[in-house]
Amino acid sequence: MKIEIWSDFVCPFCYIGKRNFERALEGFKHKELVEVVYKSFQLDPTLPNGTTVSTYEMLSKKYNLTHEKAVQMCERVASAANQVGLEFDFEHGVQTNTFDAHRLFQYAKQMGKLKEMNESLLKAHFVDCLNVGDKETLLQIAVEVGLENDSVAVVLSDSGQFAEDVLHDQKQAQQIGVTGVPFFLINGKYAITGAQTSEAILQVIKQVWTEDNQEPIRNLNSSEEQDGCTDGSCSI
Repeated sequence: MKIEIWSDFVCPFCYIGKRNFERALEGFKHKELVEVVYKSFQLDPTLPNGTTVSTYEMLSKKYNLTHEKAVQMCERVASAANQVGLEFDFEHGVQTNTFDAHRLFQYAKQMGKLKEMNESLLKAHFVDCLNVGDKETLLQIAVEVGLENDSVAVVLSDSGQFAEDVLHDQKQAQQIGVTGVPFFLINGKYAITGAQTSEAILQVIKQVWTEDNQEPIRNLNSSEEQDGCTDGSCSI
């Protein structure tokens, strides 16, 4: 079984969904036969490089909210994160362009450090409140997960390196109709969207495992709308 997961490092529901997915996989008796592949997705690829804006400010501007309402929205998401063992700090976090972070992510994939890099970048943004659009910060994160300093510096200094890999993932997402993340694609046929509970994810994984058909991709979400990020940001 192959499970492909599209996500962005500034998407809170991607981090929450990642934890729920990991818990679900732990409860699946055939987990050693599951190949998990993380894919690049940018919520706002148009944001200029070097731009940083606070999470509260981003929400206030995008949804025409007061600062207090933006804070309340973030508090609700932080509460959901707490339930899966994550401590989000929205007060000190910044929104930024994640293209370089995704290029580094793709390099880490080539070097066998994809899962470690994915976790480290999400933690850096939501827990440590680091700027994952800053190349010096990315270099530090890369070294901490075991990548070689000079090689990473070369990758980050050349905007063309691994850019095609990022764009390939994003084009693939567009082709299969991904509009929000997290997005899980199982065996190229079954989709789960949003930060579903671990129980719901496990149920779908078990269902797909027992099925052997050639149906096109179909959404296996429950009828209840789930949290996710789309349209350049998260309506949290």
